[in-house]
This record gives sequence, C-alpha cells and structure tokens, in this order.
Amino acid sequence: MTEIYVGIGLIMLVLVAGMVIYNRLVHRRQMVGNGWADIDVQLKRRADLIPQLVTTVKAYAAHERALFEEVVEKRHQAMNAGDDPAKRGTAETALSQPVARLVAIAEDYPDLKANSNFLDLQRELFDTEGHIEMARRFYNGAVRELNTSVQSFPNNLVAGAFGFGQQAYFEIETADRAAPAVELGDS
Repeated sequence: MTEIYVGIGLIMLVLVAGMVIYNRLVHRRQMVGNGWADIDVQLKRRADLIPQLVTTVKAYAAHERALFEEVVEKRHQAMNAGDDPAKRGTAETALSQPVARLVAIAEDYPDLKANSNFLDLQRELFDTEGHIEMARRFYNGAVRELNTSVQSFPNNLVAGAFGFGQQAYFEIETADRAAPAVELGDS
C-alpha cells in the first residue's frame, strides 16, 4: 500500500514540476513577444520620421535625388521585412546606411543645418535610435533566457512536448546603425 502512495506522490511531483516548467516557458515566450513588440514600435516610429526628414532635406538638396530614392526604397523593404528578426535586422541595417548619409547632407547646407524643423527631426531620429537599442537589448535578453530554458534539462523535455522552440536574436550591424551626431552649437 505504501508503494502505491509513493508512486502517486512521484507522479504528482512530476506533474507539478512539469506545470512549473511549462509556466516558466510561457512567461519567457511572452517576454520575447513583448520585447519584439517594443522593437517593432520603435522601428515604426523611425520609419514614420524618415519621410518627414526626406521632405525637409529635399527642399535644400534637390540634386540628391538618387539618395532620396534609395531611402524610400530601403524604408519600403524594411517595412515589409515582417517579424523575422534576421530579415528585419538585415533590412533595418540597409535602411540605416542611406538615412545616415541623408542626415550628413546637412553639413553641406548651412541653411538646412540651421533649420529648426530639420534639427527637431534629427534629434527625434537620434532619440529613436537610442530607444531601438534599448528595446533590442531587452528583446535579446528575453531570447537568451528563453533559449537557455528550452535547451536546459529537464525544461527541454517539456519544451519539446509543447512546441517551445528557440528564437532568433535581433541584430543590426553596429557600424552601420550609428546615429549621426546632432550639433546644436553655433558653427
């Protein structure tokens, strides 16, 4: 009789442990989803700022048509890259390059450089880049926690049984995404 109680106790212990592991995996998957949503919000904010920036710069640098077209094309590709972090990271890196060149054009146009609308847009773009970086760090931390849980024993048994899988990190090449400096001093 004692063996039956021990057996039932072990089964209950395994079930409770399984539920705890399952709930922990759900929590970590939710954190990854939350992190991705934060990144998406900031990338959309940046994408919304870019047309305003292009319009402002166009008034001063009309002969930069090829750059404007490249910015519009890369923005379109980034907006349509979807929720795959690898594809989105590649598209966002490709967008960062012409946007940085667009902002750098201000150096050649003193009137543009002094334009308050341009300075506000440049400042907002710089702030948004900082928000993207913070959201990316949060997301990648959540992905690291989920991936570690999915790979660890005995979590991997529960994860495999319930379809929890590893997630991809969101990477933007840092050399290409450096936001241009905002100069507010007299020059």
